[in-house]
Amino acid sequence: MMGAAISLRRAALAGLVPALALFALAGCGDTLQDRPIPHNQLEAMMGESFPVYWAGGTFRGMQITEVSADPSGAFTVQYGNCLQGGQGTCTPPLRIVTNPDNSFLPAGATPASRARLRGVPVQLTQAGRTVTIPTGPVVVGVFASDAALARAAARQIVAINRPGSPGERLPAPLPDTGFGSTPLPSQGPATARPLS
Repeated sequence: MMGAAISLRRAALAGLVPALALFALAGCGDTLQDRPIPHNQLEAMMGESFPVYWAGGTFRGMQITEVSADPSGAFTVQYGNCLQGGQGTCTPPLRIVTNPDNSFLPAGATPASRARLRGVPVQLTQAGRTVTIPTGPVVVGVFASDAALARAAARQIVAINRPGSPGERLPAPLPDTGFGSTPLPSQGPATARPLS
């Protein structure tokens, strides 16, 4: 009888160990944690022909948590952990987007106000949480969780691939560079290889 009780305890413990391991590993799958980004993602921004803006390696204690380029050529630098959502639907405290198509100022029907910041006209939307900055050949969008953070970041952004200092005067917006009317490489015809 005693041997049967010991066998039952061992079986219960054997079943408990995998359950505890799964519970412990569940914390490791948290999509809201900081993760270091590979240096090659920042290097891709360095090689662009247009200025790509960021707020430095950290901003107000927030690390860069994502760097991405979309098919249109725009670059996004995200700071801090997701405030809402998670992988694929993250709403971070701060996101800086550099769009090389300077012919388009996003806002649509959203109520906007205009201001001057660092010597250039800017557009404020979403109660000041979004600052749109046409500068040089690009449009920079600063999207933040609150208006104070958006303005602070807009005052500090610099091009990662051009000389400059935080807070200095930004280049005046250039006339339409035609970037948006140039087909993307993926939109062109495939190059045929000669048959041997």
